[in-house]
Amino acid sequence: MDQTKPADAGSLKVHKSEEEWRALLTPEQFRITRQHGTERAFSSPDFDSTKPGTYRCVCCGRALYDAKAKFNSGTGWPSFTQPIDAGAVTAHRDLSYGMVRTEIRCADCDAHLGHVFPDGPAPTGLRYCMNGVALTFEPAGSDPA
Repeated sequence: MDQTKPADAGSLKVHKSEEEWRALLTPEQFRITRQHGTERAFSSPDFDSTKPGTYRCVCCGRALYDAKAKFNSGTGWPSFTQPIDAGAVTAHRDLSYGMVRTEIRCADCDAHLGHVFPDGPAPTGLRYCMNGVALTFEPAGSDPA
């Protein structure tokens, strides 16, 4: 999965204590991004896939995915073919729940975003299956928050 750079905790740009994250995030955002949780399928924010823009990390604002890479996977979670750039996310081996998966985290703050699977469409053949609560959407032409 060459779309992500390897994990390197020393390269994180955003460092906050658990208390600071709790003050910044909703309980659901904290559970998912900081405690590696998962939202229920079809429960995430309704991101309109026809609108151009950028999907950002809810924790630190890092640009993660371009709306052009979004597709309807039918899984109930926002899905993308690739990150906005190779350095936006990091990949981590995840052995939870008796499965072998690749977890995807924000490269700047280490927020858990979701997982990547090798069953996506062209051009990458990958499906970055993200928790919608871990993302914010910035419409094209607007200033980042």
